[in-house]
Amino acid sequence: MKKISEFLWPLIGLGAVVVSCYLLYGQLKTLSWVQLQAAFAAIPLHHFLLAALSTLVAYAALAWYDRIALLHLGVRHIGWVFVSLCSFTTYALSHNIGASVFSGALVRYRAYTAKGLSAAQVAVLVALCSFTFGLGTLLLGGFCLVYDPHLLARLDTLLPSLLTNPTTARIVGFAMLGFVALYVLGSVLHFKPLTIRSFKVEYPRPGIMLRQLVAAPMELLGAAGIIYFALPDSLNPGFIPVLAIFLASFSVALASHAPGGLGVFELVFLAAMQIDADDQKASVVAAVLIFRLFYLLLPFAVAIVVVLLFERSRLAGALSSRKDPAEVPEPPLVAPGLEPHAIERRLENKPV
Repeated sequence: MKKISEFLWPLIGLGAVVVSCYLLYGQLKTLSWVQLQAAFAAIPLHHFLLAALSTLVAYAALAWYDRIALLHLGVRHIGWVFVSLCSFTTYALSHNIGASVFSGALVRYRAYTAKGLSAAQVAVLVALCSFTFGLGTLLLGGFCLVYDPHLLARLDTLLPSLLTNPTTARIVGFAMLGFVALYVLGSVLHFKPLTIRSFKVEYPRPGIMLRQLVAAPMELLGAAGIIYFALPDSLNPGFIPVLAIFLASFSVALASHAPGGLGVFELVFLAAMQIDADDQKASVVAAVLIFRLFYLLLPFAVAIVVVLLFERSRLAGALSSRKDPAEVPEPPLVAPGLEPHAIERRLENKPV
């Protein structure tokens, strides 16, 4: 009998999509297609190019996640090209499908076991990559709240006033940074594994930890940069606020289990931008759509092609490894335990 959670989380994700899209429709129903077209046309070409460059930075950092995990496992025989393709495919699928266990762990299992890794090693790799992302979110989120504790006030329509209070926001920020500091100390001083219920955190070597602290923020800064460059100057509140809004929107979208965070991400981002005019909403929607196109949809299309080509090569390899029955050599005439002359006598005495 399957676990209830296997059905519960997809239902929660579907419910989050339905509710968020309904609320989002209430905010955007007055927008016209002409306004949206004008918002896209107002984005300069070099901003599109900078958004594309930010996408490359984000996915390069995601590939570094896998490389860091492989170094933690002591695996060095897998090349950068293979790691990059595997990481790109994994995240392009999991970001859109939302079922990270299926799309993330399964793709990595298929790819890395073909390179000689065991199932246990792949499980550690997946866990460390997930933890690296969480570490980056805590580090940048804590920095944003300490730097500007008034940022949570942008979500006063979605959060209770206690959480949006600047004092509370700064305390939350310091707590997030404190968790990161504890992780750093645990790595440097070789603490025993940190156990939280059934989850065990193994402190990696300092070299691995430092790579995590660079790769994770780099990925999130690249992803937030896509929207930052797509926003018009008149509505752009600056990179730190855009980063904070992006982290909040992306985190809520992940927590909702909605496929691709559809509707959830847009709803939180629009609410945090605090805009009312339709033309301004159109500009923000255009920026979010560019983010979805560059960070989610285009990589998703490429990832499907990569998976198909990989599975095709695996199938071709499996078929070529099988010998053609016509090419199987006949058994030797001399059987074990029989001398050649004994075989000749048997053949002479055999009736025709």
